[in-house]
Amino acid sequence: MAEDDDVTPEQLQAIAAENEEQEKVTYKTPAQKTLQEIHELDKDDESLRKYKETLLGRGIMNTDPSTPNVQVTRMSLICETAPKPLVLDLQGDLTAFKKQAFVLKEGVEYKIKINFKVNKEIVSGLKYVQQLYRKGIKLDKSTYMVGSYGPRADEYDFLTTAEDAPKGSMARGTYIVKSKFTDDDQHDHLSWEWSLDVKKDWPE
Repeated sequence: MAEDDDVTPEQLQAIAAENEEQEKVTYKTPAQKTLQEIHELDKDDESLRKYKETLLGRGIMNTDPSTPNVQVTRMSLICETAPKPLVLDLQGDLTAFKKQAFVLKEGVEYKIKINFKVNKEIVSGLKYVQQLYRKGIKLDKSTYMVGSYGPRADEYDFLTTAEDAPKGSMARGTYIVKSKFTDDDQHDHLSWEWSLDVKKDWPE
């Protein structure tokens, strides 16, 4: 694609250098308690017991050992001007996303929405991490703090802050995004790659 070749590797390296992240301060997370242990704490305190039931539910939602504690079900690009929904089903073939790219009009504002389930135990410090590549060069890395969640039957969803799509002839082209849903304990709940085509206009 001609518009994908307008930018040189040197220009991409310069963009990557500008976006390079500062090293983050690390911290040690407290010891994790199981949901059952939390329910057992202060179980003789009726008001506290009811309060915990409101927050955590009455017990473990899914006891099937083959079911992971955290399931990431789908990802959506939320853009008010998009002609149709931009959704990835993350419970299917993840390798297919490299071949079928999201098309995003240059300069538009968009957000990323992640739908996920917590099935068994409380999970602390969920994070959505994505790295943006073009022609093999990493241009940017973003980490979004999702939070801590307890098990329940219904899905949760998380919406990132608004971002602006790249704009201009040099910015148009194909990007590879490496996404990861992780937590404070560095569990890899799901990793996937997807393609993003930035074009001058929406497809007809």
